[in-house]
Amino acid sequence: MSGRTIIITGASGGIGAEAARKLTARGEKVVIVGRNPQRTADVARPIGADYFLADFNHLDEVRELARQLDERYERIDVLVNNAGAVAARRRVTFDGFEQDLQVNYLAPFLLTNLLMDRLAACQASVVTTSSVAHRIARLDLDDLQLERGWGVMRAYANSKLLDIVFTRQLQRRFGPLGVNAVCLHPGIVASGFAHDVGRGLGWWYRSRLGRLVMTKPAEAAEGIVFLAEGSPGEDWAPGGYYAGTRRSRTTSRARDRGLAERVWATTAEMLGIEA
Repeated sequence: MSGRTIIITGASGGIGAEAARKLTARGEKVVIVGRNPQRTADVARPIGADYFLADFNHLDEVRELARQLDERYERIDVLVNNAGAVAARRRVTFDGFEQDLQVNYLAPFLLTNLLMDRLAACQASVVTTSSVAHRIARLDLDDLQLERGWGVMRAYANSKLLDIVFTRQLQRRFGPLGVNAVCLHPGIVASGFAHDVGRGLGWWYRSRLGRLVMTKPAEAAEGIVFLAEGSPGEDWAPGGYYAGTRRSRTTSRARDRGLAERVWATTAEMLGIEA
């Protein structure tokens, strides 16, 4: 199954960049999406990959990205929703949404739905980077923006739980059309992630001890490579959640179909798209 077109967001560094390099070396046509122009170009040019710029803090840039990808490529065989962030304090984006919610969840939800006609036509796979942090999520559908009780880890964990819920509901809704969805926890990765966060999480990511026990980006990227290259139903379970290359269990909330349906409807309303 070589030579397919694989879109990877959040590929200007970390596991996204490593996955792009590995997949290109295996003969896949990789398309890189990043926010920083120089870093994105520095990853793309040595491997001969096309690249696009989009800041997921601005949903208009996500919409423009979807338009460009749909116009440029006749095939999209795999969409890897890997872009992510963690905010040091509660921030509201230009679009009026809490930053972690938008970057980690709303933006990939929007991008995937805008590309759905192309994805369905190509019988594509959608791979979304989640996290084991979903286990400590405290999700309140009446306060998705965390206007009450915001915290660094709560905001991040909630967004990653939403990514799993999104994956499962995506499979239910579009699996019959040939679109298969899967998500993964890549590991606790030694990258630039969370470096701007203050005490606690930020300290751990910046510390020598943290770096010693964390997974290197090249190793963590193997999970994305495995799912991107694999065949749904043969190599991995559609709608599943993986820890690296091995299937793993989620919390019961992540498996709640009623919650998934309510979240989908609420998200579509927030984004102004058809539910």
